[in-house]
Amino acid sequence: MSIETPFIATDGIVEIYIEGNFKGIVLITRKNPPFGTALPGGFMDIGETIEAALKREMREEIGLDVEIIHLLGLYSDPARDKRFHTVSAVYIARADDFPVAGDDAKSAKIVSLKELSKEPLVFDHAQIISDYLAYKRV
Repeated sequence: MSIETPFIATDGIVEIYIEGNFKGIVLITRKNPPFGTALPGGFMDIGETIEAALKREMREEIGLDVEIIHLLGLYSDPARDKRFHTVSAVYIARADDFPVAGDDAKSAKIVSLKELSKEPLVFDHAQIISDYLAYKRV
């Protein structure tokens, strides 16, 4: 008997604070297809929790140790990733340093909340950021 399930991933909305001042969130330019701008994230490994996967992916992809603040939500639309069906747990997290691209990220940058709408995002990350902005207004 074979069991097929979606891939499990996690994405981070990493809020950056420098000397206590909020600067924006981290976005990456992807090194691998699908190319474009995205939230940092990646796939969960066998034997780790989804929270551990988020922390590992943030260290690998943007060079930051993050503090998890809140689970924003689960995103599971089968069409969210053209490669295969992926379910992503999206967390809001905090870091107090500048991101440095690594692993699957070609580059990493901090984007202010006012500038987010100008970013050409891949996957369903525009919807995720819209949900994040709605959450922040609450």
